[in-house]
Amino acid sequence: MPSGPTELSPAAARRLRLRTQGLTLPDGGAGTPDRSPADVVRRMVALQGQDLPAVLRAIAVRSRQGTTLDDVRAAFDAGELVRGWTQRGTLFATTPGDLTALLSLTGARMLRAGRKTREAEGLDDDVVARAEAVALEALRASPADGGISRTAMVDLWQQAGVPIEGQRGYHLIATLGVQGVLHWGPFAGAQQLMVESPGGGFGDVPAEEPDTVLRRIARSYFASRGPATTEDLAWWLGLPKVPVRTAVAELRAERQEAVAEVVVDGKVLLVGQAPGGPGADPAPGPGTGTDLAEPSGVVLAPGFDEIVLGYQDRGLVADAEAMRTVVPFVNGIFRPAVLLDGRVVGTWRRAPKSGEAPFELVPGIQADTRAAVEAAVAAWHLG
Repeated sequence: MPSGPTELSPAAARRLRLRTQGLTLPDGGAGTPDRSPADVVRRMVALQGQDLPAVLRAIAVRSRQGTTLDDVRAAFDAGELVRGWTQRGTLFATTPGDLTALLSLTGARMLRAGRKTREAEGLDDDVVARAEAVALEALRASPADGGISRTAMVDLWQQAGVPIEGQRGYHLIATLGVQGVLHWGPFAGAQQLMVESPGGGFGDVPAEEPDTVLRRIARSYFASRGPATTEDLAWWLGLPKVPVRTAVAELRAERQEAVAEVVVDGKVLLVGQAPGGPGADPAPGPGTGTDLAEPSGVVLAPGFDEIVLGYQDRGLVADAEAMRTVVPFVNGIFRPAVLLDGRVVGTWRRAPKSGEAPFELVPGIQADTRAAVEAAVAAWHLG
């Protein structure tokens, strides 16, 4: 990487972000990385996953050409991928190792944040402990290649006298997930099952010390989501800004080429080089090559995708009008996004109802772009 900050236009920065995110044109394009689903997730550390069908597609669309949703589910069945409450009280798809690593940073904070909700629901520490004992007995009795469904777990709690009315069952599952007791693992049909998490909880020290974990995650974040800011990373992790800033400064001091600055409209952002290992790749590099000079065309992203949700400041990829199409209500549902040259210009639907348009674009989109969006939606191969 260059030793000094590189000036990038907003358009070039968006194209670079598309590339670091692993999002490419539908035909794959020249030089598309050859990544398995596990490689994709390992490189990105975690992808927002409260919407299970959406995160399966988010992983598949970043994987090698020909990857299917069954391939992604197979990675979960094999234990290469898991889904758990790793940060911000939200479900993310990650790897088993990074599940433990992330919870070592975020678990205690999330438990404190959820205490008022648990108290309001009558889920005190004794109730949570009883739920944990029942859950562990059931999980350890399940087949090695299986797990427990949510319905079955809630039924077991009810039989044991653990309160599960309303949202209590969900809160108990999420609390045990944050405590590092269980996570979502293999599939039974379209349903994901819960299994016991290894390591006995976030309190156990992972293979890396917390400071090392945070620096490694920071490097991966900027390599897989840059250009971005330290504030974006702190928000994404749900951690205070000061320790995150310290970790980024330490990372840059000890590894001068791991993270570099780019300047976009006078604002300094960071882009990084992925650590070595499976699925890693050289730094995209904030250079001025033709790949950043040429428009990237139309790219479709699933709902809840990291290209939109992976940042506190989404202004680079979407203005207020575009965000209203992606999040039209106050329920926090993020629709699948249409990106034109890395910028959100509307939403699309995988299976529109009769008489419903397959996409909705912001005003002012030209006819040739509308035709390109229509072609991209028709070519979408991930169900």
